[in-house]
Amino acid sequence: MKLKSVRALWMAGALLAVCPWVGMAGSVWDKLTPAVAGPLEITVYRSPSCGCCGQWLEHMTKQGFHVNDMPTEDMDAIKRKFGVAPKLASCHTAFINGYVIEGHVPAGDVKKLLQEKPAVAGLTVPGMVSGSPGMEMGGKKAPFTVLSFDKDGNATPFSEYSSY
Repeated sequence: MKLKSVRALWMAGALLAVCPWVGMAGSVWDKLTPAVAGPLEITVYRSPSCGCCGQWLEHMTKQGFHVNDMPTEDMDAIKRKFGVAPKLASCHTAFINGYVIEGHVPAGDVKKLLQEKPAVAGLTVPGMVSGSPGMEMGGKKAPFTVLSFDKDGNATPFSEYSSY
């Protein structure tokens, strides 16, 4: 094998080690989803009548998560119980490995959270932002920020999505 070919193979391997989503086929969210080892079981509380929540569940399932779907009519009680401040709230609340996932957080960010294990309560995409996973509306895509938050409701940016 020529040196140039070996170097190209090594570079491709190095790129995949740094960016494990490179080369994956599928949606834009597939390409932004790093690999995580181990079971990815997530429990999701949602209103039984919310269609976008169902679409987010599909997004998570396609990304390798086993979803425990827990429809409930009292989402406010769930949010209060687990410390999701109103300013951080969205339509569904999920739990995985001790973290709270609020709203339409991309699966890649959940996997990144599980890999890095920061000292935070969880991640949120407050509100219902068009273009976020489960909120796809054709070509209409608004920029959004995934926030990490602590148990006191203090939030900091975790990921930014402006054009994707």
